[in-house]
Amino acid sequence: MTETPDTLELLVHGTLEVHGRLTEASNTTLLCGIAVNGVSELCVYKPVRGERPLWDFPDGTLAGREVATYLVSQAAGFDVVPPTVLRDGPFGPGMVQRWIEVDEERELVDIVSPKKVGKGWRTVLRARGADGDPALLVHADDPALYRMATLDVVVNNADRKGGHVLAGADGGVYGVDHGICLHREEKLRTVLWGWVGEPLPEEIVECLRRLRAALSPGHPSGLNDTLHEHLTRAEVSALRSRTARLLDAGELPAPGGRWPPIPWPAF
Repeated sequence: MTETPDTLELLVHGTLEVHGRLTEASNTTLLCGIAVNGVSELCVYKPVRGERPLWDFPDGTLAGREVATYLVSQAAGFDVVPPTVLRDGPFGPGMVQRWIEVDEERELVDIVSPKKVGKGWRTVLRARGADGDPALLVHADDPALYRMATLDVVVNNADRKGGHVLAGADGGVYGVDHGICLHREEKLRTVLWGWVGEPLPEEIVECLRRLRAALSPGHPSGLNDTLHEHLTRAEVSALRSRTARLLDAGELPAPGGRWPPIPWPAF
């Protein structure tokens, strides 16, 4: 999704009206209507005061990390994170993100019997279900998911669950819930391991080159300065290093063993 001026104006300046709470989320996550100049949409609002404290991430920083991940996605041209801003709302400052209507018939991450895996799927994990029958964790072999997997590596996503991968009703593919990203220490946990060890496609290489350039101090995009509004200098430096390492390696990394490679639960 490429944002338009109208989309960002709506998210930044629109009036928020809370419709309800998404109770399955671990942090306070509110479904809202947002309107300005006669234009209205749905959005997600996560107030900072509703963030659950974590032992390894500083308090009150998750909303800023969501915004920073969106900015990285846009700068690279991955375009897999819905437009996201930091602004004031009914319960104080928080992250506001465009709501994505989901196509319930289109699966991107799934757990299936080995007999049901056809073409167009990548296997991530082999296991056994509660009944003892074999089962596979799989994801679609989709270019947009490849971009999302690459984004997860550079932003060091510690929680890419299957439920955080959305098949949009508009045909797009979107990743959400990026509050525990961009830590300086290695924390990558994702269900998108299906391309490990394969050479990066040229499209991905170009995205990474674009991101590396944008992260340079003084770049016309101003990305480096903007990220420092949400992250520490060490975290921005680590982001720059991960991008350079991925370009040098030429392939997505395998699980390193220092951190559980898949979040639990996986969905």
